[in-house]
Amino acid sequence: MLAILPTTLRLLLGSLLWASELHHPLQQDPPRMSFQLRHQHAVTNSSRVIFNDVHDSDLVAHSLASSDPYVYTLRTSRLTTHKPSSLSAFHDARLRSIRHAQSDAALWEGIEVVGPNVTDRETLLALAKMTNNAYLAGRDSGWYDVTGFNNSIPVGWEPSADGLRGHIFVSSDNTTVILSIKGTSAGWITGGGGPTVRKDKLNDNLMFSCCCARVGPTWSTVCGCYKGAGKCSNSCVEASLLDEELFYSIGLNLYNNITYMYPHANIWVTGHSLGGSVSSLLGATFGAPVVAFEAPAEKLAATRLHLPSPPSTHHITHIIHTADPIAMGTCNGVTSSCSLAGYAMETRCHLGQVALYDVVSKLGWSVDIRTHSIVNIIERLLAEELEWDDEPLEDDDTTRGNVRAGGLLHYLGWGWWGGKGDGDDKDKGKDKTVRRPVPVAKPEVDCVDCFNWEYGEWDG
Repeated sequence: MLAILPTTLRLLLGSLLWASELHHPLQQDPPRMSFQLRHQHAVTNSSRVIFNDVHDSDLVAHSLASSDPYVYTLRTSRLTTHKPSSLSAFHDARLRSIRHAQSDAALWEGIEVVGPNVTDRETLLALAKMTNNAYLAGRDSGWYDVTGFNNSIPVGWEPSADGLRGHIFVSSDNTTVILSIKGTSAGWITGGGGPTVRKDKLNDNLMFSCCCARVGPTWSTVCGCYKGAGKCSNSCVEASLLDEELFYSIGLNLYNNITYMYPHANIWVTGHSLGGSVSSLLGATFGAPVVAFEAPAEKLAATRLHLPSPPSTHHITHIIHTADPIAMGTCNGVTSSCSLAGYAMETRCHLGQVALYDVVSKLGWSVDIRTHSIVNIIERLLAEELEWDDEPLEDDDTTRGNVRAGGLLHYLGWGWWGGKGDGDDKDKGKDKTVRRPVPVAKPEVDCVDCFNWEYGEWDG
């Protein structure tokens, strides 16, 4: 349409549009937030949820290296998420799903919140360092209850505790809280062992196996749902995930404790490995923005837990690289490294979106379970200024040209600036690949878990 206008009018219109675009708020740098470690979440032997304040003198114990900053600065972006209208409404909807297989579309309220900018490498690097910190213990004294809200579910870091562990970071203005959850502690992967190994392994085998960790005939299952010949009791395997000692149930109470401590704060959740999967399940429950690093696929666990499905889970972002067989869902079979260590990591499908780093093709990494560690992600991947090939998005500036330069003239259709018209024919067939500091996060397509199993109810 612009092509039929006189040249002078087209230039005037172009200058006005260009000037307007240069001052568009989307072109401004996104705001930043600074966070510092404020608490550790913990558990007593009597199953009391407790916390420990972290003081400035303790921060060196939680740093990846002594030279690391104690304040983590992250870029933010606004996103739309869906939160349940209330916690009681969520539990009622979940019970209806368990008992009657009914869903409740009216449960969710769409709201706009500030979340981490998952397209920014340095923001992901800061979150990864926070996640690494969740594996590190601090002081043994100074634990306290949250008066007024406390449920008798284990959550933590006390020296003899064997439950869920992690750290709580708070922004300088107390408006945003980041809950960081520790992943599996196992010397052969990461975390260096410790008292949580047994429960970490139990949660792994219940959440990420097809049927109670029945990998082969020599395996001892973690629940009694296997019915022989590739059959699994569906109601049994669902019930096995409802135990209050399992990490999803613990995470619910931990999250509620944090909302009591910071009633007006926006909460983000992050974690690595098992901690990333638990983070994702909490994000699906509460609508909290989530960044999960190298998390085993948790979508099947969400289905078995009968978590009501929000209209969108785009607020959940998984950071995964192709050399990690655990996050990619390929560390399975009786001869795999995971199986030889007693872990049944059989699921493949993730909630939300996945930013997939193809380190095998681009960087020549070998597929190896040792690449799963969070330190590997920090030092070999996110700390490096790399670019990743990707397809242009429909609303990407790269599909229209750069608005700040000649791209606007291209968009308006001036052939002499590489615009539309005759120039379009020359561009046909050219490589449209763009390069980004972080791969675009996308939902997994046509992903199916445990296709070779039959689920139902059988006597005996």
